[in-house]
Amino acid sequence: MRVALLSYRSKPHCGGQGVYVRHLSRELVALGHQVEVFSGQPYPDLDAGVTLTKVPSLDLYREPDPFRVPKLREFRDRVDVEEFLTMCLAGFPEPKTFSTRVLRLLADRVDDFDVVHDNQVLGYGMLGIERLGLPLITTVHHPITFDRRIDLAAAPTFRKRLALRRWYGFLRMQGKVARAARRILTPSESSRRDIARDFGVDPARMQVVLLGVDDVFVPPTAPRVPGRILAMASADAPMKGIATLLEAFAKLRTERDVELVLVTRPEPGGRTEQLIDSLGIVDSVRFVHGVSDAELVEIMGSAEVACVPSLYEGFSLPTAELMACATSLVVSRAGAIPEVVGPDGECADLVTPGDVGELEVALKGLLDDPERRERLGRAGRRRVQELFSWRAVAAATAAAYDEVIADYHQGGPHRADR
Repeated sequence: MRVALLSYRSKPHCGGQGVYVRHLSRELVALGHQVEVFSGQPYPDLDAGVTLTKVPSLDLYREPDPFRVPKLREFRDRVDVEEFLTMCLAGFPEPKTFSTRVLRLLADRVDDFDVVHDNQVLGYGMLGIERLGLPLITTVHHPITFDRRIDLAAAPTFRKRLALRRWYGFLRMQGKVARAARRILTPSESSRRDIARDFGVDPARMQVVLLGVDDVFVPPTAPRVPGRILAMASADAPMKGIATLLEAFAKLRTERDVELVLVTRPEPGGRTEQLIDSLGIVDSVRFVHGVSDAELVEIMGSAEVACVPSLYEGFSLPTAELMACATSLVVSRAGAIPEVVGPDGECADLVTPGDVGELEVALKGLLDDPERRERLGRAGRRRVQELFSWRAVAAATAAAYDEVIADYHQGGPHRADR
């Protein structure tokens, strides 16, 4: 099967969507399929055998110069102008402009592919793909409506809330495109329910396909660092619950020798750095980012306890990866996290999202109980080995491709209500 996999940004450090593109494409190729990834910037790291087509943009959010002003010579067409003006008006243009660009590219290559797979672009350009003569399947990891609600609740001023409403303006488009999708893949029952509720998608057109954990995530061979707590967040955003963890850690720090390692890139001078400073824990918190897979595995395996304090997750790959490293966990009872870790107390301790006192007690309990940490770690690794395989993800996804292709050729372009 010849697959075009579309993702508006796919660098693994941008979060779970980039991890998904890399591992799914690799395993599809291993199953004998041809995969070409169409990605905007920042471009992905892909494995041998996977083709990359770079879809150029103005790259407005690149580091170390986010929200940059491009030079006049960089503008190629009206899509570039739209992208820049949307950013200037505090909107987020990438899903829409990427979908327009990739539709143009696919129009000249209809005979090269059997199916197109949209990795949560959900831009208006996706509505034109089936009219080109190409069946389309869509992955929605979770509806970004949750990010919007949590960010708005945390916004300190009216002006900030207004800016956030503009930024999340793309969600109306994403809901419309999701309702028009022929088939949606999603990684959890929690996300399936949320997509149905927030985007109005018929649950009968959605299929749950669990995500996988790469084989590089293994238990450590070196001793764990006493008193080390670790947390991972793909973004320095309120939804990741880092503020709750910092407050709980600050309380722990007053009575014992502990350190916190945060695998994230903090916004310079942002909420997280300000909170660390105000809590007086600057000397006990360390940030790690931009590391290799091998270094990340080493860091994950170095902690006595890891924490996933998110207020919502559509799956939470970091949770599953930490389980694969046999690291004991305290996690929030939020979104799909309980689905990933299983029953409370079997592979992790679950706490109420945003509850500082409950999180402090749970962390303290695990730090004081090495036998239980060992038991939770073993159970977590066993659960990952039983349930979370990228090869299984690829096989289930390829089967869904076959069904979508057959459905398309029987009935033509999808005509869902919009």
